[in-house]
Amino acid sequence: MKIDLHCHSTCSDGALTPVELVQRAQQMQVDVLAITDHDTVAGISAARDYAKNSNIKLNIIAGIELSTSWHGFDIHVVGLRVDKDDCVFLKRLEGQLAERDKRAERICEKLAKCGHEGIYDAALEIAGGAQISRNHIARALVQRSICTHPQQAFTKYLGKNKKAHVTPKWISIDEAIQWIHDAGGQAVLAHPGHYDMTTKWLRKLVAEFAQAGGDAMEITHPNMAAEKKKLLQEIMFDNALLASAGSDFHFPSRFTELGRRLDIPLSCKPVWHSWNLATT
Repeated sequence: MKIDLHCHSTCSDGALTPVELVQRAQQMQVDVLAITDHDTVAGISAARDYAKNSNIKLNIIAGIELSTSWHGFDIHVVGLRVDKDDCVFLKRLEGQLAERDKRAERICEKLAKCGHEGIYDAALEIAGGAQISRNHIARALVQRSICTHPQQAFTKYLGKNKKAHVTPKWISIDEAIQWIHDAGGQAVLAHPGHYDMTTKWLRKLVAEFAQAGGDAMEITHPNMAAEKKKLLQEIMFDNALLASAGSDFHFPSRFTELGRRLDIPLSCKPVWHSWNLATT
């Protein structure tokens, strides 16, 4: 069974619509797919409706990726099997989305002071009505030939301590876990191997995540080195967490693809071990 528990659609900063994500998952022979857009569950119904109406046998998990702040780091927490219609949960998400909008505006104000005006409107058009992320702003900078590629936009303007960087006021990890649990889901530490921190800080992060009631952590990624995978498994066992795996897919590329190279070792207990995948 091919399982991918982390991907994004155009409802946040992904390149494919929820329907196109389902089509892509079918092409890649994915059996279970969690749609985990940033701070929103907006794309899940469309994906499920399309799969059902098209008779596509894809188990779509209602998910989300919440943005949090932890000791100056932006840490992401994935929620799996959340109730996408939970009124309290949806109300809480409004604050996160408002913070995203505020950050986008402030970033574009800083870019204007650097001589690059009109980026907000360009990013808004690229986002197509969805929330504006830094990825959309980066693409707008490339579109305007201010940067040659999105990564340069982060290196020069959008990254930490760069000219247009804005520190967001996200919720805490504890709050993210509580929100997810209150919505009936499981909280997963997203891509811990990708944060720019020392092993000592990584261990501290996972320990605090587990102490706050976190359920699982992602322990593999298509392009992750074997040494890093081994370290993450060790830290996972040390904190008695379940294992999760997700591509963090945003768009088709030779580096990242839905369901590719996401196998979890048999020694690890997967986050889906108690799920009834026929009905989830």
